[in-house]
Amino acid sequence: MDEAVEDDLTDEKGPERTCIVTRRKGPPEAMLRFVVDPDGMVVPDLKRRLPGRGVWVTADSKTLAEALKRGAFSRGFRKAVKASPTLVEDLDRLMERDALQALSLANKAGAVITGFAKVESEIASGRVAGLVHAQDGGEDGVRKLTQALLRHHGEAALAWPRVRLFVSAQLDLAMGRTNVIHAALKTGAASAGFLSRCRVLAVFRNGTGLEQTETV
Repeated sequence: MDEAVEDDLTDEKGPERTCIVTRRKGPPEAMLRFVVDPDGMVVPDLKRRLPGRGVWVTADSKTLAEALKRGAFSRGFRKAVKASPTLVEDLDRLMERDALQALSLANKAGAVITGFAKVESEIASGRVAGLVHAQDGGEDGVRKLTQALLRHHGEAALAWPRVRLFVSAQLDLAMGRTNVIHAALKTGAASAGFLSRCRVLAVFRNGTGLEQTETV
């Protein structure tokens, strides 16, 4: 048996996974898992729980696009399988929806503060896990909140994540209110769950993690 194929067959048992495109190993959290449904179609498994043997792809859109281009899924599964030509876009939408659902849950748990003045006040309290800015919001508000972070928390603020992955209309829908431009995430499990999904989406889209506070 080909050594690469043998790796794919046993890969799910150890602490690392092997990307079927790059052949590099990494932790499951840095990979995307795919399985094949009864119709022979490649299906993403974001929660890594679907039954059957899976194959793994490094969790960024460029590598997934390369997997489609090379026909890597058929090689990884050792049989002819079908993969949607829009798999990259479909997975982006799936990740985006998953993150926005997590934001909705965090909001229902009382972990999200909206409105510029309230966000600024929450920053001063030090109980913030991160900030959310609408992509289509003004840069002036982002700059002022960044200044507030640095003023109240100094260099420690540089590590705070900032989410700029969604437009205002998406934030409005997730939180059941209008004109959401800036939001603060209170520390806690609900915010951590949302930020975790945002990190996955950011890496998939850009190859890098969430933005962090920069000096202004």
